[in-house]
Amino acid sequence: MAVGSPDLKAFLLATPFFGGLSDASLDRLISMLVERRFDAGATIVAEGEPGRSMFIVHSGELVVSKLGEAGRSIRMSGLEPGDFFGEMTLIEMQNRSATVVAESETVLHELTAGNLYSYYKTDIHGYVIVMQNINRELCRRLRRADRRIAELIHDS
Repeated sequence: MAVGSPDLKAFLLATPFFGGLSDASLDRLISMLVERRFDAGATIVAEGEPGRSMFIVHSGELVVSKLGEAGRSIRMSGLEPGDFFGEMTLIEMQNRSATVVAESETVLHELTAGNLYSYYKTDIHGYVIVMQNINRELCRRLRRADRRIAELIHDS
């Protein structure tokens, strides 16, 4: 599907990342996305590597994992269409915090740090909405992590 198609636009509008954007802001941001396709089993990003982009999942299923003791891979979560990942490296400029692997054929839309900065320079209002959307999702993830930690403590 070509970036900028009506179907893609409708799909992206329904995701948490793009919520609340005006039509013009959404079009500007969509024009900056690059479609990336991956086969099942492909590593999209690896924990510890430098990261300068984030991804929106268009299709496919992915697994997020972290390295545990003795290099054991620990599944943290799954990703599906509408989810996004990699945004932490754009905010804090740190290396990737987890590994993401495609479980099935996957189509992603990549937004680089450079393009996000261009978006900031050309559409500050849209940029603020996108950052609020990212922050909202990070808060949801933190709440889920807090619940999981509390459950682990309660069960031990």
